[in-house]
Amino acid sequence: MATIYDVARLAQVSPATVSRVFNGTSVSAAKVEAVRRAAEQLRFTPNRTARNLRRQRSEVIGLVIPDIENPYFTEMARGVEDVASEAGYSVVLCNSDSQPEKETTYLQIAVSEHMSGVIIAPASERTRLDGILDTGRPVVAVDRHTVYDVDGVVMANREAGASATEALLAAGFRRVAYIGGPEGIDTAAERAAGWRSALAARAPEVAADELLRFATFRVDGGRGAMEELLALPEPPDAVVAGNNLIGVGAIQVLTEHGLTPPRVGVAVIGSLPFTTLSPTAVTVVRLPAREMGVRAARMLLERIGGAGGPSRTVVLPAEVQPARAGATATH
Repeated sequence: MATIYDVARLAQVSPATVSRVFNGTSVSAAKVEAVRRAAEQLRFTPNRTARNLRRQRSEVIGLVIPDIENPYFTEMARGVEDVASEAGYSVVLCNSDSQPEKETTYLQIAVSEHMSGVIIAPASERTRLDGILDTGRPVVAVDRHTVYDVDGVVMANREAGASATEALLAAGFRRVAYIGGPEGIDTAAERAAGWRSALAARAPEVAADELLRFATFRVDGGRGAMEELLALPEPPDAVVAGNNLIGVGAIQVLTEHGLTPPRVGVAVIGSLPFTTLSPTAVTVVRLPAREMGVRAARMLLERIGGAGGPSRTVVLPAEVQPARAGATATH
């Protein structure tokens, strides 16, 4: 099914120009003719309902994320902004602090301010999108799934958890623990499931439940869970951190206990934003956060431009960068 991006490429104009042509906004006659000729060739038909609603909207989209201090989400936001700006749209960034109530307020503002659509990383399983979807505005979910029938862009989270664990096991570690974010968030649960499956396949003698901790996706979550794991009668010899900030907290605690990696193995899902370690001392599962933002913004703009069809979900792969043998901490 052709999209406004396909029409724009064929007509050699911007996606915003295609949108303006079908919304009746002033565009040069030459561009109108080029767009209509391309649309006819591609058999592109804009959704009339979406087109009518678009006329009542501003060229602004909302981006709702759970933690603006996390570099992962700011990198994703950059991808959204780059695509939106190129198409003539502005982005309003909203930080929900993982609070459903605060998130709901931002969604209500998106409606009252006539934003054209919203990209959202749901704060929890309690996220409610009914209000904004009832207005006909498109929504794209990023990083996390939602029960609503909307487009989405997510990471291959189970594979990321498994790959991080397998890298540690391949390096000779056996008691590999896992620290994730809140259990009710699918990102944390899926990465934990990947860890569990890899551990069961490669080290079935290890009691996984004893080494599993769900915390917050922040530095304090990694610190608290790592302290608990080190207090076990038989502490782990390695740990998978479910996101970048958890990794920072876990490494801080290990360093304070004189167990700086690679003395204890560490694998982090997501690039470490800051650390006192040589990057080679830690296994990193890189997540393409900016690409997630780019894909989400393109999908949203297609819907704003009138593209119909069933909801779509894009799954982005992660890249494993194993710790190097003999890597040591820097001081």
